[in-house]
Amino acid sequence: MKNITRHTGKLRMIGRMKNSICGNPQYLLSCDGYTFRTKANDMIAFKISKYFDYDVVVTIGTHRNCLTLNTIGFDV
Repeated sequence: MKNITRHTGKLRMIGRMKNSICGNPQYLLSCDGYTFRTKANDMIAFKISKYFDYDVVVTIGTHRNCLTLNTIGFDV
């Protein structure tokens, strides 16, 4: 992953994407004016719903020419 940036704001779900080839969920999300997705087969997709509509700190990077979620945590 390249070009990693840090952003703070409310996490919103834009929509659920098709499952990965292995059957794991993927989501299209937005935070701080940026729209990004979860990486295929990443464990964060299973627990991302607990962060919806809360203030979070996310790091977003470029993975295969798409903005992709790298890390997430609650804003303290």
